[in-house]
Amino acid sequence: MTSIKVNNPFDQSLIQELPETSEREAMEAMDKAFELSTNRQKWLPAYERVEILERVVDIMSAQVEELTQLAASEGGKPYMDSKVEVLRAINGVKLAIEHIPAIKGEQIPMGHTASSANRLAFTQREPIGPVVSVSAFNHPLNLIVHQTIPALAVGCPVVIKPAALTPLSCYRLVEILYEAGLPKDWCKVVLPARDVSQNLVCDPRTNFFSFIGSAKVGWMLQSKLSPGTRSALEHGGAAPVIVDHSMFSETNTAKLDEMVSSLTKGGFYHAGQVCVSVQRVYAPAGNSADLAERIASQAKVLKVGSQMDHDTEVGPLITPAEVDRVESWVSSAVEKGARLLCGGNKISDTCYEPTVLLDPPEDCEVSKMEIFGPVVCVYSYTDKDDAINRSNGLPFAFQAAVFTQDLDDALDMSQRLNATAVMVNDHTAFRVDWMPFGGRDASGIGMGGIPYSMHEMTRDKMIVIKSSVLL
Repeated sequence: MTSIKVNNPFDQSLIQELPETSEREAMEAMDKAFELSTNRQKWLPAYERVEILERVVDIMSAQVEELTQLAASEGGKPYMDSKVEVLRAINGVKLAIEHIPAIKGEQIPMGHTASSANRLAFTQREPIGPVVSVSAFNHPLNLIVHQTIPALAVGCPVVIKPAALTPLSCYRLVEILYEAGLPKDWCKVVLPARDVSQNLVCDPRTNFFSFIGSAKVGWMLQSKLSPGTRSALEHGGAAPVIVDHSMFSETNTAKLDEMVSSLTKGGFYHAGQVCVSVQRVYAPAGNSADLAERIASQAKVLKVGSQMDHDTEVGPLITPAEVDRVESWVSSAVEKGARLLCGGNKISDTCYEPTVLLDPPEDCEVSKMEIFGPVVCVYSYTDKDDAINRSNGLPFAFQAAVFTQDLDDALDMSQRLNATAVMVNDHTAFRVDWMPFGGRDASGIGMGGIPYSMHEMTRDKMIVIKSSVLL
């Protein structure tokens, strides 16, 4: 039987070896999910779902340190940020509990025409059916929470495939669900080969497909879904930031310092391996070099190293191949004329220096693609319209940001930027788990966020009652 090795991204040491899920095991998981969803006698009533999830919160809250160590060791996110992820994951479960009572339908007016007289009509929200979720590596616990807990909260059975590089947090969460009283057939983890995963996703019994990962894989799977399967795909982007000249006023140094810190955090958090990391910063030509130098000065002192060190601010990239790719892209940008202000070198096979580039050409990879590494690019503009057009010039559209002290300017740019969310005076990577979150265009389809996913994983059923006693 083929096995999957889970390695520590920093030193490549083996953490655990897991057996690959066979096609038979994967299809058995779908068989059970389909049986549960089609037999109403086996549905979990809302109060039981609430009780199970409340116990999940209690168990996770008692194991914050263990969950942090596990997520950090397999994912490479620094310990301090992994702890924040665990706390967010716990809050995500709480959010799901809070929103279970909000799953409701509405009354549909009748009697306004002779043909609709003597009728009462209303809708109910029902669980959509089996959910198949395919996840990414960069938030090994919180992504799993977002792709399983909403489904279970509304009464959908789930088959979850975590990233092969980071499956351990997923397995642990599902174990916690079982400990909390969830019958095992309601949530199954699978780690099958790619063709088996595709068969599972495209099975006609899959009612909802949740995907977080590359656009190439996501759109390919979307194109093969069975008729009627609904989906939510999140593919990442190349987050643009437009900085207005008002941020560089001599009387505004505190705001400028705050912005630089925000952009530095948003660009180098988790070594840039976040779908909404600060990547492209557009600043007025007279100020762009100064802004880039300020970001570089903060980037230079960030502590890079083992994610298990409590002081580390930038950890490893997920694989050595990713380090090589980022190094190649930065070298290409510099060769084509970008000014390298800091970084630009491999620290080791697994770590790359936080890097700031000024005015890389538009035709190089760092300007055209999602970098997904610790690299921030600053671009000069002389015309605000040009900055907006360049920001909107890629096929990706996810979160964007505007820094300005002018309210009209903030409103104008927020409306004109092609994005699902625009942060004003904050970095592009801001997120809380109760807000809608997702991409548009090549960046995906559908919206995540705990309450939004819960809504997507239910569907309307209308009931019309005819009675002569009704007016």
